[in-house]
Amino acid sequence: MRSALRRLFNSDAAPGIVLIAAAAVAIVLANTPLAPAVAGFLGTKLTLSFGELGLSKPLVLWINDGLMAVFFLLVGLEIKREALEGALSQPSQIVMPIVAAAGGMFVPAAIYAALNLGDATALRGWAIPAATDIAFSIGVLAVLGRRVPLALKLFLTTLAIVDDLGAIVVIAAFYTAELSGMALMLAAICVAGMVALNVLGVRSAGPYLLIGTALWVCVLKSGVHATLAGVVTALCLPLRGGTEPHEERAFIRLEHALQPWTSFFIMPAFAFANAGVSFAGLTLAHLAQPVTLGIAAGLFVGKQIGVFGGAALLILLRLAAMPAGGTWPKLYGVSLCAGIGFTMSLFIGTLAWEDPAYAAPLRIGVLTGSLLSAVLGYAVLRTARAAPEPLDRPARQEAGLAPDAARP
Repeated sequence: MRSALRRLFNSDAAPGIVLIAAAAVAIVLANTPLAPAVAGFLGTKLTLSFGELGLSKPLVLWINDGLMAVFFLLVGLEIKREALEGALSQPSQIVMPIVAAAGGMFVPAAIYAALNLGDATALRGWAIPAATDIAFSIGVLAVLGRRVPLALKLFLTTLAIVDDLGAIVVIAAFYTAELSGMALMLAAICVAGMVALNVLGVRSAGPYLLIGTALWVCVLKSGVHATLAGVVTALCLPLRGGTEPHEERAFIRLEHALQPWTSFFIMPAFAFANAGVSFAGLTLAHLAQPVTLGIAAGLFVGKQIGVFGGAALLILLRLAAMPAGGTWPKLYGVSLCAGIGFTMSLFIGTLAWEDPAYAAPLRIGVLTGSLLSAVLGYAVLRTARAAPEPLDRPARQEAGLAPDAARP
């Protein structure tokens, strides 16, 4: 039993499974007599004070503003590592994921906007269906194992990282409240302090995280969303270590240390706090509301059109190659999985509206679009045939083929 659980939690599918479980518990509780108790628990005020300075927020906002800043710290670490050493550092490997990610953000946003024209408040949610939940989408591919070629898994991973980068830009540009000049000045001082640590050759993560915590408080008070402090801190952390062996990969050690916390605590906590929706009195008319329909259609229809269309265009124009082992049906299945917005879509939705009237349409739309994308993506990838293996020279001769006849 223990070995089975260990294998499960060490698998790539584990974060997605835990996310599903947390969301399912939230939905079930929201439709039981325990719903008021859960709402009261999430609304519990927690206060941190340092002398005359203090922060007092309900628990749900500590999760959305505080724990999610740690998640975005991890996102920033992954983006920086990939940009300097990984897939994002190779132009030949990143062209197709960038184009696919751009299509996967533009088309869903356009569908949502088209369905909500004339309602300025509803239009604030245009970015909700443009997001991809990397843990959930990669989890679906992990469940399928070898049915999905490694190159397609890397394609979706890179696409999701680019998508996260786009989400960071969108949050900074479009979901910023009134700005506080003093708080922004203090935030700039914090950033300058981390840059100075870099110049001085400090390679330990501790001082950066200490200043990063102060940066989070400043950004929280500035009107810019506090999660961006996590990204900025990650970008300031030095990737390469010093001369001491234990300092060599401090950046990578921090990334590895954060991974289980974000996968098995932070993201499930966020899902639990934000996914619960009551189905009491829900009718088909509610699903047809412009906000709900725009989010669901953007995720399920817009994502597959944008991602698959962008990748297919480059392949057909011979500007990029089909990922190794991939086929058109498998590429389409992976594009469907990119429509699993879930936690990232819910997160952007919490930034778009403070009015509780939008909570139910947001959650129903996100859950519907993400569930349809996950189920159909899984079905397509499970039933799609694998790419034919190229014949080696003896096999070609035995089959009576010319040397190049078996090339795909």
